[in-house]
Amino acid sequence: MSFKTLCLATALTVCFNLPASAGAIMVQDPYARASGKSATSGAAFMMLMNHGAVDDRLVGVTSDAAKKVELHTHSEDANGVMKMRHLVEGAVIPAGGMHALERGGDHVMFMGLSAPMTQGDEISVTLMFENAGAVSITVPVDLKRAPKKHKMKH
Repeated sequence: MSFKTLCLATALTVCFNLPASAGAIMVQDPYARASGKSATSGAAFMMLMNHGAVDDRLVGVTSDAAKKVELHTHSEDANGVMKMRHLVEGAVIPAGGMHALERGGDHVMFMGLSAPMTQGDEISVTLMFENAGAVSITVPVDLKRAPKKHKMKH
């Protein structure tokens, strides 16, 4: 392998392992999962970081992985029952802060999956931000990942 080829291969490896970003927004540690092989819906989770000086808002999500893709959250009703609902207003990512899309909270919801989510697959997703615009990411399917809280220092 020539030195030039080795340098190019190294550069590509580094680029593909960096977090996705657009302007002030950085997306870190994305993953998706479905509840089973015959599931018709699934979800994606990730950490959104805003390195900018002004708040931004995640206002939409698109993907060919499902007929319908929305930003959802879980909320408790007056009877203590947890329900999932569409976050029509989106989710704010504060200036200099972060917002977790995590299990039991805000998340990307895939409804009417185009194909089963299989361990190791990758899903193309575009996140739409009010200020940063479109951020395209590749989300790996990880059916084995256990829930965890993001406790990243920013």
